Amino acid sequence: MTPLAPHLSAFLRDHLPRERGASQHTIASYAHCYRLLLSFAAERRKTRPSRIVIEDLDATLICAFLDHLEAERSNTARSRNARLAAIHSLFRYVEYRVPACLDQARRIHAIPMKRSAQPLVGYLTRAEMQALFAAPDLQTAAGLRDQAMLHLAFAAGLRVSELTGLRLDQFDDAALPSLHVIGKGRRERILPLWQDTARAVRRWIAVRPKSADPQLFLNAAGRMMTRSGFEYILRKHAAAAAKAAPSIAAKRVTPHVLRHSCAMHTLQATGDVRKVSLWLGHASVQTTEMYLRADPTEKLEALTAMGPPTLQRGRFTVPDKLMAMLSDAGNGRNYAE
Repeated sequence: MTPLAPHLSAFLRDHLPRERGASQHTIASYAHCYRLLLSFAAERRKTRPSRIVIEDLDATLICAFLDHLEAERSNTARSRNARLAAIHSLFRYVEYRVPACLDQARRIHAIPMKRSAQPLVGYLTRAEMQALFAAPDLQTAAGLRDQAMLHLAFAAGLRVSELTGLRLDQFDDAALPSLHVIGKGRRERILPLWQDTARAVRRWIAVRPKSADPQLFLNAAGRMMTRSGFEYILRKHAAAAAKAAPSIAAKRVTPHVLRHSCAMHTLQATGDVRKVSLWLGHASVQTTEMYLRADPTEKLEALTAMGPPTLQRGRFTVPDKLMAMLSDAGNGRNYAE
């Protein structure tokens, strides 16, 4: 049996950052996937996660884990495929270092990605966003922090990893407040901020507790805010906001929905998908085109420009009997007066 812990540690600490040049966001996303996988495997194998061996993670268990993500954690097919990609990457690393596990790795590589429909993106309207911003209690430090996080997640269209990974020095409180974002694939972008968003961030910084962590947003323990921590905060405030905007209750409000909301509002304001792509930090405009499918204003403009077909009023003419007889005779029918 081959212990998993030393190989997993080397993969995350050495292989990904040094050999693959992966960003910290990618490493954090992979680590989150492996935490879920090891928790699931430890429960199945009736052991502790640190005692899991590579042989425990066979193709059958991986398939069961993927089903668990969709059934128990309500992950979409896209999230399920992202977790599978992280597992594939780990076993590509393992198969060269543990030849005895080569057949096991090949079986795992054979697990296919799941094809799925591409539904329209969900987003919040302006009124719903205003209700969400008003939900936190601004009389408490936690409320000031939550409002600042919600403002930045929407105004800058941040991924949850970008939001929780923000450092204090990435917020530039100059005459034109801006945010320096290091995004997916190490792509950097500088985004100007609305004055309302900048004020929300300033109010939080004024009461932010002193901490050794350089991150902008801290949890109750004074440490870096985690992905799950922000998801909990968002769910709590979305439930409160539903009292003022009942339509929110029918929507699944996730951190990525705030990013979608930013994209949709930017598209409707500018009408330029390229600007949306630059704002969100997409590697390709093709990724941004999904927002065009969800924006009804684009279709309304096309409908207005094209106009409905014009139909002219006609007259009903009684068919001539002789011509009808000739037509029937030509078709081989017997005609009788």
